[in-house]
Formats: sequence, C-alpha cells, structure tokens
Amino acid sequence: MATVPWKEEQIRRYSRHIILPEVGGKGQRKLLDSSVLMIGAGGLGSPAALYLAAAGVGRIGIVDFDVVDLSNLQRQILHGTEDVSRPKVESAVDRLTALNPDVRVEPHRVALSSDNALDLIGRYDLVVNGCDNFPTRYLLNDACVFLRKPWVDGSILRFEGQVTSFVPGSGCYRCLFPEPPPPGMVPSCQEAGVLGVLCGVIGSVEALEAIKLLLGIGRPLAGRRLFFDALGGEFRHLKVRRNPACPVCGDSPTITRLIDYHEFCGVPPVCTERL
Repeated sequence: MATVPWKEEQIRRYSRHIILPEVGGKGQRKLLDSSVLMIGAGGLGSPAALYLAAAGVGRIGIVDFDVVDLSNLQRQILHGTEDVSRPKVESAVDRLTALNPDVRVEPHRVALSSDNALDLIGRYDLVVNGCDNFPTRYLLNDACVFLRKPWVDGSILRFEGQVTSFVPGSGCYRCLFPEPPPPGMVPSCQEAGVLGVLCGVIGSVEALEAIKLLLGIGRPLAGRRLFFDALGGEFRHLKVRRNPACPVCGDSPTITRLIDYHEFCGVPPVCTERL
C-alpha cells in the first residue's frame, strides 16, 4: 500500500517531532495511523486528549455521558464557559478538531458498561482512562485483559496523583487490587477536592505514556506505578509485578466475564467524572 505523501502544513505542524531521532517521519506517520480511546472528557481526559490530538494521533474516541458543569471549569480545560450544560463529548469534538484537523474525533455519549465495553475498546489500538472511579477502572482493566489491549490509568485526589501503564503479559490492575473497595472507603474528588493543575500534570503523563506505547519508544510505566506529590514536588515509583494468582490475568483466572461494579462501589454506572 502506497504511503500518503506529506502535506507541507503537516511537515510544519509536526516538525518538532520529525526532527527527534526517536520519532522521525516514520514515527509521526505511525501516530497518524494510530487510534486511542479516551475514557472520560473531564479533569484527566482533557489534557490527555489535547496532547494526543496535538501530537497527531489520527483517531481519538471520547467516551463520556456527562454534560459540562460550571464546577468542572477549574480543571477540565477541554471546555469553556459557553459549554456549560452542553454534552462534554460535543465540546471535546469541537476543541480537538479546532486544535488539529488531521485528527478524526469520534464521540461516544454512552455509559461504559459490560454491554458495550468490549465493542468500544476493540475498535482502538490503546485506551487511556481519564474517568477516575473504581467501577470504570475495574471494568476497563478486565476488558483490556480479555482483548489484550494496552491501557494507561491515572488517578488524582487532593494534591496527589498516580499513573500506570498496563500492557498484555505485564500484569493488570487486579494484580495490585484484586477487588474494588467497599462504598465510602475512598473519598471522591467531589468530596475531598483536587488541585486543578494536578489534573494537567497527571493527564499529560498519561498522554506521554500513550505516545511511548504507540511508538514503541522509551521505557513505559508498565510494571511500575508513578506517584506524584504536588505539595512536595516529588515523584516516586512503586514496582508492580504480575500476580500469578490474579483473578483476571493470572495462571488460573476466576473472572472470565465483565462485571458492572457500580452497585458494589456505591457510584452511578456512568463516567460523570465530577472531579
């Protein structure tokens, strides 16, 4: 199949990538041919999606069922004041398309559930989780294990954030935490608060991890969990090993179908991400 020739405006747009030996024209073309499913268009999804679009990831799916609320605008930079009460996927499409017309943005205004997760995730090369709640995280983990899809996970609370990448064969989220916590054990950002700029830091690291995985460069955070303390200005790592007894990716898995955990965790079955 013949390679589509570069347009002059594309060479100018991606010039800072193309001059990097680790990326080059071949790597930039790979990004343009790649696809990412973004779960959530809120605090984490906003910076992640913006940087993925700016980088030239050719197809980006956005899954979010929520509408923009005024309280979102302190950190959800995909949206503006004029977008209040508008579906987040609609304002996300407009913002990302305006940023980079090379990118095809696909809105999915649906609740991610056991009924549609495998179909949605199966359409993309990689998944980035910007929906920081436990039911979505476990559902996403299990679906990606079943489909052997890499995914990047981020979480934030108050002044602290975490990022991990999961690739097939290197362990999964359940290797760390086999089951979701009971309702009320872990406060949400809606209850405990979050520093807005922290979302930018963690969401940007998620985008960085996605690009490294798509290009096959550097050392992704697979097998490691990155912790960031915003008040202390410190990063640290924790090793994450595959657990042979993991109920999903272990040697003898006991979970072989998707489970909707919203009833167990006490949160709605949609990615509202009011963080």
